[in-house]
Amino acid sequence: MGRHMEHPSRSAADLDVLRSEGDLNLSPRRVAWSREHISPDTRVLLEEDARYFLHQSLSSPCLNALERCEGATITDVEGRTLLDFHGNNVHQVGFSHPRVMAAIRRQLEELSFCPRRYTCRAAVDFARELTALAPAPLKRVLFAPGGTSAIGMALKLARAATGRFKTISMWESFHGASLDCISVGGEAIFRRGMGPMMPGTEHVPPPDPSGCPFRCGSACNLACADYVEYVLEREGDVAAVVAETIRCTPFIPPPDYWRKIRAACDRHGALLILDEIPIGLGRTGRFFAFEHYGVVPDMVVLGKGLGGGVFPLAALLAREDLNQAFAHGALGHYTHEKNPVACAAGLATLEVIRDERLVEHAAELGAYALERFAELRARHPLIVDVRGLGLVMGIELGRRTAQGIERATDEAERVLYAALSRGLNFKVSMGSILTLTPALTLTRDQLDQAVDILDASLAEVR
Repeated sequence: MGRHMEHPSRSAADLDVLRSEGDLNLSPRRVAWSREHISPDTRVLLEEDARYFLHQSLSSPCLNALERCEGATITDVEGRTLLDFHGNNVHQVGFSHPRVMAAIRRQLEELSFCPRRYTCRAAVDFARELTALAPAPLKRVLFAPGGTSAIGMALKLARAATGRFKTISMWESFHGASLDCISVGGEAIFRRGMGPMMPGTEHVPPPDPSGCPFRCGSACNLACADYVEYVLEREGDVAAVVAETIRCTPFIPPPDYWRKIRAACDRHGALLILDEIPIGLGRTGRFFAFEHYGVVPDMVVLGKGLGGGVFPLAALLAREDLNQAFAHGALGHYTHEKNPVACAAGLATLEVIRDERLVEHAAELGAYALERFAELRARHPLIVDVRGLGLVMGIELGRRTAQGIERATDEAERVLYAALSRGLNFKVSMGSILTLTPALTLTRDQLDQAVDILDASLAEVR
């Protein structure tokens, strides 16, 4: 297994760039952790996995093997249970929620599939409830098997509606791993070596200290938003601005950022497409993250947790008047567009979020988490920033030098594996940000347990 992971041709600089999306299985530290913590029996399963799956730096060969997942936790095949503050952002309602699982079982017995040209009660009920949650004029919807596909539908709808094909998006952004999505996206790990991208995909600096050249901090003058207007003016024929409302590193744009871009899109006839695939459905303390900014996009894409952490499911919500934009074509036309089992899972997910007040819980618990993280920052000089909105949270690590603050990439990786050993799973983003996105069903006691693990892991690394 180790020989698959090691990659001596990669320079340290290359690894820092590629770490933007998470920890890499190219890392020697990951290999060392596996040798110490993975039993021979589990290693056999991992080696079998590596034998069949194509290798890629963020997944196969895999770190470990799971036996079950429930609520806010995952359990590996050796019986070790971890608090999951990663979850690929699919666990808004937690893993294996009883109401979601029951809805899936019922639907499997009633109607397991719905071919194209037909509809079914599960799809209609789900569409009605989802559009009811969206502000006007976002009252039309299409479903897809995943967020990448839904972003593709949004790009096609923007072309059809405007008669233009160009887009503006952000460096360091992620919108999916297909060719059209990596063309719009801005992460090197997905674009590097992939050849020519889709034409007309312009990029600007993000409103994020890790990618924005201005590094304004508290003195932000929204120059990053001015970049968007500058390109809209110079190009003159941009179909859409495509962006993540909040980058789940996380970075939370300033209060006026999206209002300024919304106004610029309106002035130049471009649509605003917001990607809330990982951070929608209440994760930020509002059902839609754009509600924090007092704007409404022309389209918004949801996914990840929409299928209750069980079924692959995403949705494109669009303005009512865009319904006529593609009268003679197909935006998605996916085989599983109205899959009744997926829609039953989606409807149950919306009901759980509503009935268990998970949006409000995310806001309250997220505020408490920031208080606990501030306590960690006071004790650990390695922490240079803590930030979050709801249960999208981040702790940034850095080394203070005479030239300023450097990313503490090695230390972040050490903290990650120290925390895994103690029972906490999370993701490292941009090389040095401990990115923490737990289930919205997380309890305060579980949060305290996670903070204690982080405290001990940071102390170990220090």
